[in-house]
Amino acid sequence: MTLPPPDSLERLTHADLIGVVRDLIGEVTRMQAETEKLGGALAKLRVDHQAVKDELARLKHLPPRPPIKPSGMDKSTQAKGPEAGDEKGGRSSRRRGSQLDRLKIGAIIVVKADPPTGSRNKGFEDIVVQDLSLNPQVTRYRRERWETPDGKTIIAALDPGLVGGYGPNLHRLVLTLHFSGQVTCERITALLNGMGVVISKRQVVRLLTAKLETFRAEDEAVLKAGLCGAYVTVDDTGRAMPARMATPRKLVPTTSRRFAPVPPNRAWRFCRGCAAACRFM
Repeated sequence: MTLPPPDSLERLTHADLIGVVRDLIGEVTRMQAETEKLGGALAKLRVDHQAVKDELARLKHLPPRPPIKPSGMDKSTQAKGPEAGDEKGGRSSRRRGSQLDRLKIGAIIVVKADPPTGSRNKGFEDIVVQDLSLNPQVTRYRRERWETPDGKTIIAALDPGLVGGYGPNLHRLVLTLHFSGQVTCERITALLNGMGVVISKRQVVRLLTAKLETFRAEDEAVLKAGLCGAYVTVDDTGRAMPARMATPRKLVPTTSRRFAPVPPNRAWRFCRGCAAACRFM
């Protein structure tokens, strides 16, 4: 189709303009049909390409392609709106469960009102408030002392949770702040001093290092269980070593505790958890 130049459109009659518009509509319709045809061919090629990739993966014994579920974003965009007759203006009608069932009410406070004369009492309106109170608590332990007939002195034992004059709750808070919150000893000291606890940085360090036998036993048990397997993959990329050795290697536990002579191109290590010499492969 040959369109007239733009400057000649003004000289066309009404019937000629209608014909030109009809020709343009036909051209657009033809291009849409070709686009849909090309889109279908492209989708078919994608399916064939994926089938070829899956066949190559099967021949190479590669893991299969994981199943990918369709995204739920399309469904959320089709949510009902005010024009669809939803009373809540497109919001979800599903009610969330109450979170107050998991709370334990510790105290009930009745707030008095000052109504005018002639008002009627209509009950109460409840509101649940959660708060946190961190107050130091100082306790004096008076340990009984007894003297046996043979002259020995017996003193009552303290709670095993006490560490250097500090209770188990404070010890637990210091451990949580340092290991879970990554808070330094200086900031822990400043925080506790601001709360009214008399403690120094040295005492905070003692709380972080005292009575950790339970944690050490658990750590050693995990290490021993991991090293008792056939192979343990390690990564030494953070160490300074030659380029030919900077690759993940495997630890092979041996049954002997003796360090046997090995070739110079191999390294030996002694595993603390399984008490066996392990050779880097």
